[in-house]
Amino acid sequence: MPPRLSFLIAIALLAPLPPLAPLAASAAPGRMNLLCIMTDDQAAWSVGAYGNKESRTPNMDRLAREGALFANAFTPTPVCSPSRATFLTGRYGSQLGVTDWIDPNEGIAGVGLPKGATTWPGVLRAAGYKTALIGKWHVGDLAENHPTAMGFEHFFGFVGGSNSPMDPVMEVEGKKQKFKGAEPDIETDEAIRYIEANRAGPFSVLITFRAPHLPYGPVPEQDSAVFKDLDPTIPALKGLDAEQVKKWTRDYYASIHSVDRNIGRLLEKLEQLKLDENTIVVFTSDHGYNIGHHYIHTKGNGYWIAGGVPGPTRPNMWETSIRLPLIVRWPGVVKAGTKIDYPVSFIDVFPSFLSALGVPAPADWKHEGTDFTPLLRGLTLPPRPAIFGTYDLHNSGLSYMRMIRTEQWKLVRRAHANGMDELYDLAKDPAETKNVLGAPANSAIRKQLNEQLLEWMKSINDPLVPEFAPRLVRKKKAE
Repeated sequence: MPPRLSFLIAIALLAPLPPLAPLAASAAPGRMNLLCIMTDDQAAWSVGAYGNKESRTPNMDRLAREGALFANAFTPTPVCSPSRATFLTGRYGSQLGVTDWIDPNEGIAGVGLPKGATTWPGVLRAAGYKTALIGKWHVGDLAENHPTAMGFEHFFGFVGGSNSPMDPVMEVEGKKQKFKGAEPDIETDEAIRYIEANRAGPFSVLITFRAPHLPYGPVPEQDSAVFKDLDPTIPALKGLDAEQVKKWTRDYYASIHSVDRNIGRLLEKLEQLKLDENTIVVFTSDHGYNIGHHYIHTKGNGYWIAGGVPGPTRPNMWETSIRLPLIVRWPGVVKAGTKIDYPVSFIDVFPSFLSALGVPAPADWKHEGTDFTPLLRGLTLPPRPAIFGTYDLHNSGLSYMRMIRTEQWKLVRRAHANGMDELYDLAKDPAETKNVLGAPANSAIRKQLNEQLLEWMKSINDPLVPEFAPRLVRKKKAE
């Protein structure tokens, strides 16, 4: 190379770069697409990639093999509506006015995501993405908190919390229509249609399957037949009706299989359309689940089933209820077979999804989360002292719970109630079988955790702060 040309190239490389242009209103060509798949009531323990040898989840497992599995992913609230509200906004349910699952009467009364709330689908839509929600909503029934008012350009599904696993009624272009077939198959058909129609991208599709929520079936024969002769492993607890719990478990696995089979259809379609290399695929659930665990059935508002007789609600923040599956396949970025132990929460989804797609989060929307995409890139994040949770149950019971979970400890406090707090040593007792709150040796850690919990509550303007603040004991003045 001539000396003068070499000199000019060197000068050009050292020259300062011009400032980057601001983000345009329309999406830039070549942006990654997003396909996010959320099941309902699916615990991490039900997925093969998380260690289950009896459940059949080959496509969920495939995503883990080809992407990253988060071993410690949690929801702040172990029931549907507040968990989904957090997932969409990066704020806790108590900040949004969604503190328990939304009862039909509450839905028509206006309970739901508040008008004007910022969601990551809304931010993506403003940046030029085609956005669709296919499936369950359950964070508001009125027009002001309908999916199409919360960032989704297209909605095919149902706004309430329940639907039939077979022959469901779906909202299509604002009108209800009854379909024939299994709900996961119908929603996947629509997702495939939408992806094909918007293959030029960029698109963001959120599929929220109703399965494996109760009732677990009926499901197609091809899904139930897999578990017909299975003698499933169940919690080894005296007093459980083993045959009933085993039947529930088989039916639960069959419902999960109906979703997994359709995940396979979605992955195949991405490959057929040559979209698999520029589409981030995320798999998760809205919270965890119990089938006999801790003697209860369902989730954070699970009910006692000891003795085979349904009992009252047992509000809880157990690991089985708050821990959820979270798997991310990000071609070209995530190393296949990555396992991430760093604790993450649904509050982190809002900044992380936007970061992954290169869309800035709006400065005027205060979210509570941390961008976890550096972990997906093989980088590190500062240690996370704790994960927090909040749940104000008012359906089928009454309980005001706040939680702090560290690597070793979990403290669950209840407002407006005495003698109901819980402390678990997760290192010695990961199954949370013994409440050690009253042990004198734990007084220091109990005090420390309570102080951390109180500071967090203050940071989110939690109205229950006075309940958990140290009470002053004043000496009676001498007469």
